[in-house]
Amino acid sequence: MRFSIAPSLLSLPLLAAAAAAYAGVNHQVTVGKDAKLVFDPPTLNAAPGDTVTYSFFAKNHSVTQSSFAQPCQPLAGGGFFSAFTPNPATDGSASPTTFTITINDTKPIWAYCGQTNGDHCQKGMVHAINAPTSGTNTFQAFSDLALKASTPSGSPPDGLPVGGLRKLSVIVGFNGTLTYSPNNITAPPRTVIEFSYNPKNHTVTQSSFDSPCQPLDKGFSSGFIPTAVSPSGVTFDIVVPDTNPIWFYCGQIVGTHCQKGMVGSINAATSGAKTLEAYIAKAATAPPSTIPPQAPLGGTITVNGTVITSFNGNSLQGATIPPPANPAAGNASVPAPGTPIDPYYYGMAGGSQPSNYGWGASISDTSVALLAFLLFIEDVQANLLFEMHSRLDNGSWASVYPRAIVDTLGSMAAQTLVQRSTTTDCLTHFKKPLGNQCSFKLPTTSVDDFLAAALKLNLLEIGALIDGITQVPLSDSYLLAPLASTIGSKARMTAVINMMQNHLAAAAPREAVMPAQLAWSYVMTNYVSDPNCPTKISGMPGSPYPALTVTDKQVTPDQSRTTAVTVSFDSSASGDKWVAWMGAWGDLEFTPLAADKTTTVPADLYGHVWIAVVSKKDVAMKDVPGVTVAGPEIVWVSQP
Repeated sequence: MRFSIAPSLLSLPLLAAAAAAYAGVNHQVTVGKDAKLVFDPPTLNAAPGDTVTYSFFAKNHSVTQSSFAQPCQPLAGGGFFSAFTPNPATDGSASPTTFTITINDTKPIWAYCGQTNGDHCQKGMVHAINAPTSGTNTFQAFSDLALKASTPSGSPPDGLPVGGLRKLSVIVGFNGTLTYSPNNITAPPRTVIEFSYNPKNHTVTQSSFDSPCQPLDKGFSSGFIPTAVSPSGVTFDIVVPDTNPIWFYCGQIVGTHCQKGMVGSINAATSGAKTLEAYIAKAATAPPSTIPPQAPLGGTITVNGTVITSFNGNSLQGATIPPPANPAAGNASVPAPGTPIDPYYYGMAGGSQPSNYGWGASISDTSVALLAFLLFIEDVQANLLFEMHSRLDNGSWASVYPRAIVDTLGSMAAQTLVQRSTTTDCLTHFKKPLGNQCSFKLPTTSVDDFLAAALKLNLLEIGALIDGITQVPLSDSYLLAPLASTIGSKARMTAVINMMQNHLAAAAPREAVMPAQLAWSYVMTNYVSDPNCPTKISGMPGSPYPALTVTDKQVTPDQSRTTAVTVSFDSSASGDKWVAWMGAWGDLEFTPLAADKTTTVPADLYGHVWIAVVSKKDVAMKDVPGVTVAGPEIVWVSQP
């Protein structure tokens, strides 16, 4: 069995997502509890994806992987090793350090304590996972071999943890006091130090020994973490990189926390001029504390399981007030357009709207109309995605998808909120109205219906953006960067949705152009409850076009392509009709619509294609809305 070496600062969010993708069982094993040389339980069964966490008791133990044949020697070729974990506690409590491994298969795993002082392995301190219950390689046979093993036991020569997560937990603000518990830490490289926050508002900020209450250049900083409950669900993880001393402090100036002794150290000397006690003494006379202007730095902040990548400053405002557990469909769960966004959502999204737009002196009516349309469709998307995330997170559809997928969907919802705020920033800067907020009719029957709606809304916005961005005047070029960024974000979202639907990521490389008038019509028909909402958007039709429905498809024998479709629509328009096919990269083709409302699919189209019934063929894309009889509707022409 092979194990990864150790986590890095950059890999911690990825490890969290990967661990969340399969919610396996966590097995707890105590090591040396009640002064006994035993693992408890000594043997257990675990499935692939399960984890096993070892908790260490007095005095000084390790968990080292071995082979069956050599019970008290490290596994040849490399296995897991917790490193030695001394625990001086005399009250029988566990060490703040744990070691967790992930089970990759069902093969037997053999382990032992490598402590040579007292020959723990040879006295039966061994452990097994998925050991056979019969035959020659049972746990009892392994234990008997250990009793006869030669001394001394072996351990990896570098003494460093490997093959699992060695984590040391530190409580910030322990029992309401200005302390870190523990504050004098000894930990080998590769150990993850996890700081858990208690009320009220603390930081964990790295300093030098000589400047105890000032941030170290390129050091770590959690930022301010305001909390009102304990446990708060907020943690800050750093990785010990080497054996050099690390000094840290709380930068809270209200109450002068650092100067009152809220400091700590990792691998500080136990004697001499640079001990923790000497650091505390220097902090007592230090000038007012400061912390870096941005956070988190050099570590990973997690709030109730969600990794927060940026605070948009140095304070995690609203960190302990996550979105409602079960928000209602519609506007109840989403802030109104133009209202400030809680930084919690910036963390979910992975960033905020631009800090400097480079606005010009004015904005054209063409750009205002495009922004008004984007605000409308982004509001629908935000409501849909937040509702869907709520249901998948802990609502009626919980456990349908792995945690990593659910968290990704939450990021998509937050990104849509940030994109909507980018739109409102532009409109409000030029004192343009935001219009009235609509109520929406969201699909609630099934996950599949939600995914289909999310895909269509993303594709509609992508298509309208591709069309609209070509019409933005040069005087409004400051809009191009955020609009182009939105296209990229929406394309990535469609790829995720395609995969959730068990489809190829067909939309992402094949975005179809869509005139905004057609996109507006589709959204109004399918997702807006009040036909008089929103406020009239310049350039949009007086009313939505008649709905278009695909009632039948003809496909190739191998089911790989759609060759013909039959449609249904209500229209009083007379004369010949065609179907306009709006495909990738601005492709626009027309096919005649037969009397039975059947038409062939152009053979050179791929992926998702939008169609509309029109009264005139061979017109330019910008003229399609003027000849539309019904539509639009989406057709997946390849791999239908």
